[in-house]
Amino acid sequence: MTALDRPFISWRRRLPWSVTASAVLLGVVLLAALFGRLVYPDPMRQDILTGLVAPGAPGHLLGTDELGRDVLAMTVAGTGSALLGPVCVAVGSMLIGILLGTLAGYERGPVDFVISRWADLLLALPLLLAAIVVGGVLGGGYWVTVILLVVLFSPSDIRIVRAGVLEQSARPYIEAAQMLSMPRWRVMFVHILPNVSTLVVTNVMLNVAFALVAFSSLSFLGVGVSTDTADWGAQLAANRQIVFDNPAAVVVPAILIILVACAVNLVGDWLGQRLAQNGTTA
Repeated sequence: MTALDRPFISWRRRLPWSVTASAVLLGVVLLAALFGRLVYPDPMRQDILTGLVAPGAPGHLLGTDELGRDVLAMTVAGTGSALLGPVCVAVGSMLIGILLGTLAGYERGPVDFVISRWADLLLALPLLLAAIVVGGVLGGGYWVTVILLVVLFSPSDIRIVRAGVLEQSARPYIEAAQMLSMPRWRVMFVHILPNVSTLVVTNVMLNVAFALVAFSSLSFLGVGVSTDTADWGAQLAANRQIVFDNPAAVVVPAILIILVACAVNLVGDWLGQRLAQNGTTA
């Protein structure tokens, strides 16, 4: 065994089995999201003659729904819809959190007061209820739901980034940068922001999991996507009446929502710990 092999083996031994399993699951789900439409180009195709069949029927591993649509095809094709929205929500809300949280934590004073009160106001709103009300007024839709959740998720990101920036602002390297008369934007986004990257990465991963559950809940309630769209939440809404005739039509997307959310949480926690350890070691 060479010296170059030792770090890899040591890293592999430190990787918990739960994180390994979660990473494998997320890899499979990501492949399904990228190439699912190639395998099932028309997942919503109806076959009235076939109708509702139970799992294990010839040509239908997970059975079909009342309209003869293949449950496996809809589940695989719905992976892209189920992942794209939550990822956009997590990244979009964090971008708002980085901008406003950094300004609030570094500038303080009136800027901090206004941004913090705005975040407090949004945090006081019940997330799902606010999304249902506003989404209903605007007519719902996939990207309307994404934008709503970006706005409603951003207050927690603002407060987390603000706390990290406040902690970094009191350190000597920031005082040195200020004494050198560096531009304020450079101090905030070039010197401070990289040192709160652990908080940013960890919270983005956790927000993906929370957004997945929120997005699926809204789709189930008819606010996110319609029941005619390949989406896990929409599958739950459309097939809940046939749960006893074909349990897979409801159980499979429900289990996938739970497993993917848990997997993202586990990988996010592990990644945050590794980044924190590397930062402490450095």
